[in-house]
Amino acid sequence: MNRIAILISGRGSNMQSLVRAVATDFNNTYKGACVSVVISNEPDAAGLAFAESAGIATHAVDHRKFPEREAHEQALIDIIDSNADIVLLAGYMRILSKLFVERYKGRLLNIHPSLLPAYPGLDTHQRAINAHDSNAGASVHFVIPALDAGPVIIQAQVPVQQGDDSTTLAVRVLDKEHIIYPMALRWLLDGTIQLDEATDGTHFCLFHDQRLTEPLQLDNVLNNEFPQNLQP
Repeated sequence: MNRIAILISGRGSNMQSLVRAVATDFNNTYKGACVSVVISNEPDAAGLAFAESAGIATHAVDHRKFPEREAHEQALIDIIDSNADIVLLAGYMRILSKLFVERYKGRLLNIHPSLLPAYPGLDTHQRAINAHDSNAGASVHFVIPALDAGPVIIQAQVPVQQGDDSTTLAVRVLDKEHIIYPMALRWLLDGTIQLDEATDGTHFCLFHDQRLTEPLQLDNVLNNEFPQNLQP
């Protein structure tokens, strides 16, 4: 399980950081993985040009050319199933159906620019500012059918500074996104993290076979500080 498909809708900043991380994996922490295909629902997405320049297969699958969501997603599935084992969403601005999500269950990750469960959906940075939050941030999570509701693997917190607007805050959050998404990918590839589902349908993230009761925090991970029951 080492072929990766990345779905984007724009410039693909997180896609680019993932591609660079995998391509420069001198210590084999990515287990021989490769980004095998980049797919966008927007034909003019700037990220496609980057992927092409990196020698990665690209596909523009314009959702507007399909009569219904199911037909568009089937086109995505046909490409993914022929090219990849893992699917990473990196600024993909389409809500995916339950059928699509369940097909890649446990192999589908997303990065979201908030400290989930706070601020699912759009305009996350402005919502954090409007709420006078002291911290904003980003979360990497397993994708389940409910929007931005899958179990969170790791978060990075970013202080909201006086005078911040959504643009200035987004820039600092994005720097952290480029750290935590490659980190979560490494864990998925080596089996450190897995998606677990209880009998009542509740989803959890397993970390070293133990359920996370709260997301890991980047600062703690960098300091090799884990909850007592999660010592790697």
